[in-house]
Amino acid sequence: MAESSIEWTEHTWNPVTGCTKVSPGCKHCYAETMARRLKAMGAAGYDRGFELTLHPQRLEQPLRRKTPTTYFVNSMSDLFHEGVPDAFIEQVLDVCTRTPQHTYQVLTKRAERLPTFFASRRCPDNVWLGVSVEDRKYGVPRIAQLQQVQAASVRFLSVEPLLEDLGQLDLTGIHWVIVGGESGVKARPMKEAWADSVRRQALAQGVAFFFKQWGAWGPDGVRRDKKRNGRELAGQRWNDFPVRVVSSAAC
Repeated sequence: MAESSIEWTEHTWNPVTGCTKVSPGCKHCYAETMARRLKAMGAAGYDRGFELTLHPQRLEQPLRRKTPTTYFVNSMSDLFHEGVPDAFIEQVLDVCTRTPQHTYQVLTKRAERLPTFFASRRCPDNVWLGVSVEDRKYGVPRIAQLQQVQAASVRFLSVEPLLEDLGQLDLTGIHWVIVGGESGVKARPMKEAWADSVRRQALAQGVAFFFKQWGAWGPDGVRRDKKRNGRELAGQRWNDFPVRVVSSAAC
């Protein structure tokens, strides 16, 4: 486990590392780059680089922390990757159930697996389920798949990197929307109109909105350090978090 610099979480917990690309949002995966660096450094758990790897020895890490903490689960992978067995996901969720003082944020691009997996299993009340939404073709359909999950205390969207205008969005049953642009040497620009459209729709539908960053390209279309581009959208910072909803039914 480690403290995180990600603006919307506190710590990361990676019982699985490594992944494979499934959509345009994966093109410049930060986790892949980081895994290669960690392998070169000889970091524990990264001897296989970015190959999918289960780490059962990490499962009980949250049990050792009594202070209530928000964890981003598998920042270096995807818990619902097709290579992760159901039984291992169940072990991860069992740890979540045994540590009700913590909040767990689980984000996936494999949204098609969610309705089937949770059809016969209960999602713990302290687990927030989210899907990545980067474009219309691959990202937007994940929203409907997330909406089918019957017992998620919070359902959220990570609209990052936002690669195009997403059009009209049905945010029924969604509690939180995060938007962000891409960082890195090969980052693709995000247009202000795209981000502001998501913001306006979230607010209109009563959904908490969090603007994470512009990334490598500013709202003026100029490339610069992401810190200089800042986190303002429509003249202000948006740092809203969802109100935790216990055992909400899908709408």
